[in-house]
Amino acid sequence: MVELVAAVYFTRATSRRVVGALAGGAAVGCMGLGAIALGNALGFWRVPIFWTPYFLALFYLGLAISCSPIYLITWRVARRFGWRGLAVCLGAVAIIGPPRDYLIAATFPEWMVFAPGVAPILADAATYVGIVALGHAVMRLIAGPAREDRLARRPWETA
Repeated sequence: MVELVAAVYFTRATSRRVVGALAGGAAVGCMGLGAIALGNALGFWRVPIFWTPYFLALFYLGLAISCSPIYLITWRVARRFGWRGLAVCLGAVAIIGPPRDYLIAATFPEWMVFAPGVAPILADAATYVGIVALGHAVMRLIAGPAREDRLARRPWETA
C-alpha cells in the first residue's frame, strides 16, 4: 500500500489514472491466480496454495494492490518513450522476473518449487510479461492512452 501511495504521488497520477491502475491490478489478480493454477497443472512449478475462499481473497487483494503501482510507472514510461519504452519494460520484467522467483524458491522451498528445464523459466517469464501487459492495457482502456494525458509532452513543446 505504501508503494501505491508513493507511486501515485511521484507519478502525479490523476484519479482516473489511479482507478485505471487499480482496475489493472484487479484484472492481474485473476490472471495471477490462474497462472499459478495452470503452472501447477502443467507441472512447471508447484505452489502449495490453499484453495479456500478466505485465502484466495487475501491472495487476490495482495496481488492486485501490489501490482497497481507498476502500471502507474509503465504509464509514465509510455508517456515519455511511447511503445518502445513499454516494450523495454516488458523485456525487463521477462529478464528480471524468473531469476527473482528462482531465488525466492531456493530460499523458501516450502513456498514454491520449479520443475527442471527451460519450460518453467519461459512460462514464468511469459507470466511476468502477461502481468505487466494486461494491467497496462486495462489501465489504458479506463484512463486513456498516455500520450493524451494532460501532463504529456507535446511534439511542439521544448523540454
